[in-house]
Amino acid sequence: MSRAGSDAGQRAARLLRWYPAVWRDRYGDEFAELLMADIQERPRSTARTLDIARGGIVARLADLGLAGFPVPGATGVDRHRQVRASLGTLGAALAVCLTFGAAMQSQLTIAWEWSTAVAPSAADPDPPFIPAVAGFATRVTSAAMLAILVLAIAATIPVIVTVAVRLVTGAGRRLALPAAVLAAAVAVLFTGGRQFENGWVGTGGHDGLIPGGVAAFEWATSLWVSAYWAHPGALAAFPLAERAWMVVTPFALGAVALAAATVVRRAGLTARVLAFEARLGTAACVVMAVLLAGVACWVATGGEGAPLFRPGLIDVAATGALALALAAAVKARATAIRGLRPGRG
Repeated sequence: MSRAGSDAGQRAARLLRWYPAVWRDRYGDEFAELLMADIQERPRSTARTLDIARGGIVARLADLGLAGFPVPGATGVDRHRQVRASLGTLGAALAVCLTFGAAMQSQLTIAWEWSTAVAPSAADPDPPFIPAVAGFATRVTSAAMLAILVLAIAATIPVIVTVAVRLVTGAGRRLALPAAVLAAAVAVLFTGGRQFENGWVGTGGHDGLIPGGVAAFEWATSLWVSAYWAHPGALAAFPLAERAWMVVTPFALGAVALAAATVVRRAGLTARVLAFEARLGTAACVVMAVLLAGVACWVATGGEGAPLFRPGLIDVAATGALALALAAAVKARATAIRGLRPGRG
């Protein structure tokens, strides 16, 4: 091969990385030849690069179950492959919602407790008050988080049973690694959450919908969602172990989300289980929307001037993350439902 041909092949290989592996396995060789010919004819073409990037992004969205069509694999189109991908993506979106929802709900709950714990005195006859919107947001986020936790547990049980059966029967070789990563990441979160939940400032007198122990664990696993990252001097005053935990937590949460999505895609869930998970996904989208509404209402009003309930930029960013997670979940749910309809595939 000439030097020009070798260079064209390398450039074509780099451009193909825009596409997911399953697409490259089926179409990569043929498309690479077309790209090489075009690169030799037109060495520089911004339009070509943009077109390939657009097509690759669409293919990756389809591979994640966020498009209205499946990406065929090397052996053709698997009718339920897109459904599994959609449900995996929905689960990841739910994990994002749980993470940022826990951070917001913990902040509101702490402010709620501090407000209600201060009794009037002669020196301070007017203790901190609970604004109407903040009180509404606290109740709504608490109820929504509790509902999301219940839905997450209900969705996890059939997946765990399926994975366990496949691993025991030796039919789940491709499940072993993601299942191990998932178990390790969950163990890290559980151990760290239990260790640091003792620092929960809301413990004692907690009268919210969520039990105090669960609320403390939520707080411990969402410590990293903090404005202190923008203030290194103040962050340095934290204990070293707590700072290390704040660094480790997002990586552990990311590992849980990615490994769980991979497990769902590879587990080979039956059509009945997929339909059950899709119904739970519908309920999850509704609850996520309620959670976002409560948080957004509080952020939009700026806490109504109450210092304890005043949201900051980190809360605005977290609200944006919740909105993106909800949008992904709604799209993934719609794609899963479409793929389960008779005659689709």
